[in-house]
Amino acid sequence: MNMIERMRPPPGSRVLVTAGASGIGAAVARAFLEANARVLICDVDEQALEDFGEAHPQVATLRADVSDEGDVDALLDATSERLGGLDVLVNNAGIAGPTGAIDELAVEDIRRTLDINLMGQFLVLRRAAPLLRASEAGVILNISSVAGRLGYALRSPYSASKWGIVGLTQSLAKEMGPDGIRVNAILPGVVRGARIESVIRERADASGLSYEDMERQYLANISLRRMVEPEDIAATALFLASPGGANISGQAISVCGNVENI
Repeated sequence: MNMIERMRPPPGSRVLVTAGASGIGAAVARAFLEANARVLICDVDEQALEDFGEAHPQVATLRADVSDEGDVDALLDATSERLGGLDVLVNNAGIAGPTGAIDELAVEDIRRTLDINLMGQFLVLRRAAPLLRASEAGVILNISSVAGRLGYALRSPYSASKWGIVGLTQSLAKEMGPDGIRVNAILPGVVRGARIESVIRERADASGLSYEDMERQYLANISLRRMVEPEDIAATALFLASPGGANISGQAISVCGNVENI
């Protein structure tokens, strides 16, 4: 195997991407597809699933809410049936959650953020673990955020969930390492797309600033002064699932242009 081949996942890798119909998830799913992997994605957005399936008919699609135990059971059953097993899990599903001071947040909004972002990863992992143990080289990629290493004023439920993912990742790296399973977290920064636009708008409103001023504040806190592209996250995921990443586990890897503060 030459060096270039070592930087790609093995052809035919069986890959599950949660929330894979748009944004980061879609970029990751496309990247694995281009690397000749067999891919299944789930999402709660049925229209996005339909659109992705039409554009990429070789990808298996399924509607599933990762915070729903029954949906997760059906998802992993489908993964086993359609892919014949699982080599790479990309635990990507998550929501931005509410914006506001802690004493102004609704309990249901806090709980929903934690249920989807953190509990959703637990539910998928507990069902995926037996399939990954049966793989020759199982890989788990949990999508966290730079908010999982930095405090995030007015976004405490989101930040708490993303810190939790880093702890989950490091714990599972120790637990599953003896089975040959590599477990890492990817921490995206300010990723270009509809979600960050919504977050910036809500935080601007909460701070009494214009959208443009708040966007400038975000970029001023990034050393490279630019947003990350979804494809940057996908490229990191491909490397971590490749033979080149064979000895990387238990890490929280930021792909963020060096976010200094949020």
